Amino acid sequence: MKTYLVTGSTGAIGACLVPMLLDDQNTQVRLLIRARDQQHIAERLQELLSFWGYPFASSTAKRIKAYRSDVTLPLFGLDRQEYEALASECSHIIHSAGNVRMNLSMEEARKSSVDSTSNISAFAWRCRENGILQKVEFVSTVGVGGRLGGIVPETWLTEKRSFHNTYEEAKAEAEEMIRSEIEAGLPVTVHRPSMVVGRSDTGEIIHFQVFYHICEFLSGRRTFGLVPSLENAFLDIIPVDYVAKIIRWSSERQETVGKILHLCSGPEHAIPIEQLKSDIRSIYRSTGTKLPLSFTIPLPFFKSGLPLIGLFLPAPAKRAIKALPFLFDYLEEVQKFSNEKTRKVHERDGIDFPLVGDYLKIVVEYYIQKMKR
Repeated sequence: MKTYLVTGSTGAIGACLVPMLLDDQNTQVRLLIRARDQQHIAERLQELLSFWGYPFASSTAKRIKAYRSDVTLPLFGLDRQEYEALASECSHIIHSAGNVRMNLSMEEARKSSVDSTSNISAFAWRCRENGILQKVEFVSTVGVGGRLGGIVPETWLTEKRSFHNTYEEAKAEAEEMIRSEIEAGLPVTVHRPSMVVGRSDTGEIIHFQVFYHICEFLSGRRTFGLVPSLENAFLDIIPVDYVAKIIRWSSERQETVGKILHLCSGPEHAIPIEQLKSDIRSIYRSTGTKLPLSFTIPLPFFKSGLPLIGLFLPAPAKRAIKALPFLFDYLEEVQKFSNEKTRKVHERDGIDFPLVGDYLKIVVEYYIQKMKR
C-alpha cells in the first residue's frame, strides 16, 4: 500500500492529479487543506469529491483523508501526535500548493513558497527517519528563470538574475532550498510547469486562472476590441492532465531523483500571441459569442489606456484587467523554456507530448460553455 501526502489538492494541478493516484487501488491519499474549522474542511472535501465524481461513501472516497492544516506553518499547524501519525504512513509526497498571485509582497510570497518548502522538507525527513519515504515531487515553475531571456535550460539556475514579480523570486528561493535538501540525500524531483490550462481531452479544470483572462483579453471582449501589438511574443501553455501525468509517473521512479523536469510546450511549440489571438477569436465566434471588431494599437498606448478601460467594466473584469501589466512583463521579452531532456525521458515510457493545436479548441470551448451557465 502506498500513501501519498498531497498539498494543493484544491488547485489546478492537485485536483487533476489526485484521481490519477487513486486509479491504483493500492494507493491512499492524505490531503493538506486550509479551512476555518472542521465543518469548513468537510465542505471543501465534499466539493472536491463532487468535482472528481466520487460519491461520499464510495470505496475510492474512503481512501482519501483530509487534514485541516496550513503548509506554511510548522508541523502544518497539526498537533504533534497527528503530525507524527501522518509521518509514519506517508511513502510519497507531492507538494503542489502555492499562491500563484504575482502581486504579493515579498514577505507574503516567501511565506507561501519558502516557508512551505521548509516545512515539507522537514516532514519528508521525518518520513525518511521512519523508514517509509520513497519519493518527493516538488512543483516549481519555469518562472524561476526570471529575466534570463533566451531559452531557460532544464538545469539548476545559479546565474544572478532579476525577476518579473515576487512569485518568481520566491519560487527561485524555494528551489535553492530544495536543491540543498537533495544534496543532503532527500529523494526529490523538481517539476517546472509553464502556464497550466485545462485537460487536453475535455478542457476540464477546477479553477480558471491566468490563461483564461488572456483569452478574454485577446478576444477583445473586455477591452472594446482594443488589443496591443505583440508581434514577437509567444505564450508557453501546457494542459493540466499532462502535468499531472508526469508528476504521477515520476513519483514511481527513483531514476528521476535530483532531476529537473520542464513541463511546458518548449521552444518549438510555444504559440505566437498573434496566432493565439486569431485562434481565440475564431473559437469564440464558433460558439456563437459576439465579439467587437478588433483594433491593434501599440503596446505603450494600450498600457496607458487600461485605467480608462477599467472604468467601464464590471468588477470581475476590472480584476482581470489589473493582472494584464504582469502579463505584459512576460510577453515583452523573448523567453522560451527547453523541454528536450524531459520529453526524451517520458516519451521513452510511452507518455505522449501534447501539441497546442490539438487541445486549444477543447480548452477554450470548455471555458466558454462554463461561463455561459
